[in-house]
Amino acid sequence: MSIDLWAPKSDRVRLRRLDESGVNVVEDVEMEPGIGGWWTAAVDLADDERYGFVLGDGDDLRPDPRSRRQPAGVHEASAWFDPSTFAWTDAAWTGRQLAGGLIYELHLGTFTPEGTLDAAIERLDHLVDLGVTHVELLPVNGFNGVWNWGYDGVLWYTVHEAYGGPAAYQRFVDAAHAAGLAVVQDVVYNHLGPSGNYLPEFGPYLREGSRNTWGDSINLDEDAVRSYILENALMWMRDYHVDGLRLDAVHALLDERPVHVLQEIAERTDALSAHRGIPLTTIAESDMNDPKLILPREAGGYGLTAQWSDDWHHTAHVALTGETIGYYEDFAAIDAFEKVSEGGFFHDGTYSTFRGRAHGHPIPEDVPNWRLVTFAQDHDQIGNRAAGDRLSQSLPFDRLAAAAVLTLTAPGTPMLFMGEEWGATTPWQFFTSHPEPELGEATAKGRVAEFEKMGWDESVVPDPQDPDTFHRSKLDWSEPDGDGHAELLALYRELAKLRRARPELTDPSRHGLSARALEAPGGRVYELHRGDLVVLVNLSDAEAAVPVASGAGVLLATVDGTVLEDGLLTVPAGGSAIAAPAL
Repeated sequence: MSIDLWAPKSDRVRLRRLDESGVNVVEDVEMEPGIGGWWTAAVDLADDERYGFVLGDGDDLRPDPRSRRQPAGVHEASAWFDPSTFAWTDAAWTGRQLAGGLIYELHLGTFTPEGTLDAAIERLDHLVDLGVTHVELLPVNGFNGVWNWGYDGVLWYTVHEAYGGPAAYQRFVDAAHAAGLAVVQDVVYNHLGPSGNYLPEFGPYLREGSRNTWGDSINLDEDAVRSYILENALMWMRDYHVDGLRLDAVHALLDERPVHVLQEIAERTDALSAHRGIPLTTIAESDMNDPKLILPREAGGYGLTAQWSDDWHHTAHVALTGETIGYYEDFAAIDAFEKVSEGGFFHDGTYSTFRGRAHGHPIPEDVPNWRLVTFAQDHDQIGNRAAGDRLSQSLPFDRLAAAAVLTLTAPGTPMLFMGEEWGATTPWQFFTSHPEPELGEATAKGRVAEFEKMGWDESVVPDPQDPDTFHRSKLDWSEPDGDGHAELLALYRELAKLRRARPELTDPSRHGLSARALEAPGGRVYELHRGDLVVLVNLSDAEAAVPVASGAGVLLATVDGTVLEDGLLTVPAGGSAIAAPAL
């Protein structure tokens, strides 16, 4: 076995082997220097053997930058893990294409009381019954502390030990495939967390003098750093049989090379997809409203599969809540619903009040609708509110039902955030568990200062370091069968079933697609036409009506009193309905 390490900053490197405690040294093996800052040692490491690297003439142990497992945390020795020994049972798995899919976003630490991958396996039947096709996991890579959203990761190749480690991850993916569910892994390549990042000691992983929201930017000018990212992306899909990646905040990837790293990820993903014979998905989170991400490479794009549409979220949020502060301001416009439904983006070169400049680019008409992931709630839009409050904590049932109808009939690929389907009353708050007191204090103070600038009362901002903040954010699995919750869950299941049954709801074309919002007493009425199928969401205080095609019938109604007669669908105040001719 050959152990390779990129450490161009060091003039001496030793591979240190330790006993099973991870503390006592068994031996130091001098590594041989190679070309381009690479070092090599011919060493056979046994499964679960503890090891690390010692740089220069010092004696401090550093974990392997490509460590698969960190039993004692990100500051301690690595444990050797061979993913090829797992006995997969998914040989017959043919994958899931994103088109026509339904994504379910979850955080492993709060999805179940146990907060583990094995516990999440026990809840997969719930997702199948809901109609989910893709399970999207928030980041699972190694971070300092016990609980975290996952975006403070510092060892990108690991699976966090508290979740069960890499072996449990393989069990989860295998079980998901057995249940017919694809797995999408959220990965973070735009920054590293504040504690446990030893990469700069090995080499120039970070670009000096260039910062983004979270700190120094990743040095994409360096070949070895690009390889570190590309090989990590392939690792999830190759070694762990993952079906795709959600790429966090790609707008923070500063890359001036002729071929952008995102394009390289897409190219290698497509090559692996061809080799494995199953669809593999790449989904970008981007603040740029730039269709280049999802345009085919033949058309000058990067060729990613899809990207999130915050514009759709903002439009739905304003419609449902009436909030128009901050970046929601522009989305109070009466034409916002029409524009995002028909064109994908609201800001497509228009002036953004929040940014103080023109923003975005239009999406070409021939780009399939499903390439935009649309959602009424997600981890960011809930968790980045001061109190981490969900829509269910402030809206009545009829508005939650309207959110369900809007989300699951939207032209894009719908995504739900865990618990949304039953109107979970538990918040989803920002939580950390930094062991360093000074870092924990700085995080808490920074959180308060952030919301003070936006006019929030600091008393409602929970302390991210308080364990109760984490525990409050766990789903309560006694709720789905409770009053009100069961009714909403049944609606989500019915909508997901209707989405599978009616081809209009998964039609990728803009042909036959139109939308409009109308002012009415006490609110607005929203119409969405997808061919002969009509969706009417009445958020006003009066009944609303819309003409429907000849022979149409009511496919779904959220309130009693919905009537279809003489070619007119009439919905009472607060109600939502879907009508279409029989197939």
